[in-house]
Amino acid sequence: MKALRWHNQKDVRLEDIDEPIIKPNQVKMKVKWCGICGSDLHEYLGGPIFIPVDNPHPLTGEVAPVTMGHEFSGEVVEVGPEVKDYEVGDRVVVEPIFATHGHQGAYNLDKQMGFLGLAGGGGGLSEYVAVDEELLFKLPDSLSYEQGALVEPSAVALYAVRSSKVKAGDKVAVFGCGPIGLLVIEALKAAGATEIYAVELSPERQAKAEELGAIIVDPSKVDDTVEEIRRLTDGGVEVAFEVTGVPVVLRQAIQSTDIGGETMIVSIWEKPAEIMPNDIVIQERSIKGIIGYRDVFPQVLSLMEKGYFSAEKLVTKKIKLDEVVEEGFESLIKEKSQVKILVQSEQE
Repeated sequence: MKALRWHNQKDVRLEDIDEPIIKPNQVKMKVKWCGICGSDLHEYLGGPIFIPVDNPHPLTGEVAPVTMGHEFSGEVVEVGPEVKDYEVGDRVVVEPIFATHGHQGAYNLDKQMGFLGLAGGGGGLSEYVAVDEELLFKLPDSLSYEQGALVEPSAVALYAVRSSKVKAGDKVAVFGCGPIGLLVIEALKAAGATEIYAVELSPERQAKAEELGAIIVDPSKVDDTVEEIRRLTDGGVEVAFEVTGVPVVLRQAIQSTDIGGETMIVSIWEKPAEIMPNDIVIQERSIKGIIGYRDVFPQVLSLMEKGYFSAEKLVTKKIKLDEVVEEGFESLIKEKSQVKILVQSEQE
């Protein structure tokens, strides 16, 4: 089968590899659609970050090259003898987190945690994947496979909002309107935030954020982004979400919050960021980070059935697996108009 394999920075290759052989507790999935995640892009440009290179990952036993892709949906085509709740033909999505004790407790904080598609174990940028039954969720009939490929990134956004102190009626700011930032806007709407300020430079992404109901703050059109948010909100927002991984933006996010405000760091970073501790101390602000998600896939699917996290609004490009490097990774780097690119893993 065809699979996209990470070998090194700027070195990902579409290769022919053997189809996976399932274990007794696994199903074999025929991948339908897979999204390219921001973390995939970080691995492409600045990795390895999560991908094991020198030492095998403790839970998968694998080192690079690994098959990429962790935002995917598909159809069950084979079932292991120990699998209880799934059968051939089921439409499924995958929660791609490996943890020492499975999906129990705070499994996303497990020190040995890894993501399928980054730590090994196969990946959705391929034609088939062998997946443990406990990682699966059935995709409701009312949701398309394309919508299913958005469940995983939507889980990041929903978990970020549920982990914050946002309350119904709050004013919030989202710094960065890439795929996760836009999904955070959707999750904030579901949580009852009344004013959502989206800080973004790209006109195309601004348009997407505005379509989702956000108020746009364009840093290129104001003298001071922080002062503009303070002016619009009469003092600052209750919570700011940093979704860019850009050091200066982290400082702006902190400074945009009101007294006692909270900054949620959602992005993955390639380098250190400098902040002024007094910005936190003097106003008794707080900063919190989240990694991935836990225990939110059912809620994401329920919200999707109500129209949230719409693929029609968020997906800007659909490509084939054999186009994934130039029309996928390179396109996301060069074309700031792109938001979410989905890859169809079925070959002609």
